[in-house]
Amino acid sequence: MDIYIYNTIKRKKERFEPIHPGRVSIYVCGPTVYDYCHIGHARSVVVFDVIVRYFKAIGYEVIYVRNFTDVDDKIIRRANELGVSAQSLADKYIHEFYRDMDALNVERATFEPRVTQHLGDIRNVIETLIEKGFAYQVDGDVFFSVESFSGYGKLSNRLLKDMEAGARVEIDPRKKNPFDFVLWKASKPNEPAWPSPWGEGRPGWHIECSAMSSRYLGETFDIHGGGKDLIFPHHENEIAQSEAAHGKKFARYWIHNGFVNIDHEKMSKSLGNFLMIKDVIQLHHPESVRLFLLSKHYRKPIDYNQATVLESSMALDRVYSFLARAAEILGPPKDSGTGGCEGKYWQQFCEAMNDDFNTASGIATIFEAVRYANRVIDESQGKDTPAALLDDIRWQISKIGDVLGIFQEEAEAYLLGKKAFAAEKMAIDTEQVNQLIAARTAARQKKDWKKADQIRQQLAEMHIVLEDRPDGTVWKVDGE
Repeated sequence: MDIYIYNTIKRKKERFEPIHPGRVSIYVCGPTVYDYCHIGHARSVVVFDVIVRYFKAIGYEVIYVRNFTDVDDKIIRRANELGVSAQSLADKYIHEFYRDMDALNVERATFEPRVTQHLGDIRNVIETLIEKGFAYQVDGDVFFSVESFSGYGKLSNRLLKDMEAGARVEIDPRKKNPFDFVLWKASKPNEPAWPSPWGEGRPGWHIECSAMSSRYLGETFDIHGGGKDLIFPHHENEIAQSEAAHGKKFARYWIHNGFVNIDHEKMSKSLGNFLMIKDVIQLHHPESVRLFLLSKHYRKPIDYNQATVLESSMALDRVYSFLARAAEILGPPKDSGTGGCEGKYWQQFCEAMNDDFNTASGIATIFEAVRYANRVIDESQGKDTPAALLDDIRWQISKIGDVLGIFQEEAEAYLLGKKAFAAEKMAIDTEQVNQLIAARTAARQKKDWKKADQIRQQLAEMHIVLEDRPDGTVWKVDGE
């Protein structure tokens, strides 16, 4: 089946055709490491993690590059405030990035370069731009001349003549055009600096991605990604300097994910509503957070609040509950199944992902499978359960889960851990709960419905929700 991608630069979906058959090259802008990562960073990283996983799952070789900006104004400013070196600050927050992303089950990229490791590549691109007349030097700084590149504005759909100087850029009287952007910054006191033909200094922000992408993926590659906030000026400037330097198309497909809002408001430091990943995963299971981030189409905004994350948590519980039921009937899962896109639910998932990586629709396929499988179990009443059918559904859910990066725990361990976490948070005595459920089961067997209802009500007052099944009663904490 063909894959269709919404290409930002074309403003429409296009059939994906890689440069090299069977191989996909992807570059995604990584974090500027001066602080902990927030939930907005998590969405971008998780979205592209799933895109890469999907390409691999359907047989592509993937070369995936995600960089670290480890020298930048924000890093230098923060390091000076703390009285530490910019390098040590960057090292600390790269470590914290990995800690957060490991918790969210994000796989490592093929290459994860740092800016400071590629200064030679950066200087080479800048020298080429100067030689070709696209860049100029002023007092040790080097600027890119936007008027020299005829295609400037094609990604963001802006015309240079219509842009308002001073609205989005700092006005510098040394520039030929207010929108000219810096490629190399002359050194200032108390800043890290490196030698160059233009004097001691450091790279500008935009040039780093052009240099590192060409270093690992070539001058033209398949997919460039990042958040919508990077379309202008960052990605627009990347296109200008890369295509000016190399005389070739930069990236063939541009993918941009939508923002994460907090309680229907834009996340911003001025509002004090920045949610750090390290704090969010203390409140919610990391797989619940990951499922939440994938529950809307990647191009749409997504709203983080207690209700939406709780909904994802409960949805995750439903799948793990089925997997636990299946394990009781079938035993532990085996690494086997129909394979390819032959299974009904896997095929539906593939169809959703092939339509611009629609994880929301793909996730719906999982719950369709779970509803059907639970009905099959219930209707069999424990007799003549179609084991092969259930095992195949379980395998397909697992295969989908491997792409989404969820359902990675052993089901019973997950459910017990979830109960223990919720019970501890709400000071619930799990032994007492189990004793009350046993007493209720005995009352129901004796058809003492009044006593059974009384116990159910007592448990409800303890925030315990019961689910009676043909194979027994299970419980969970209301709102866990």
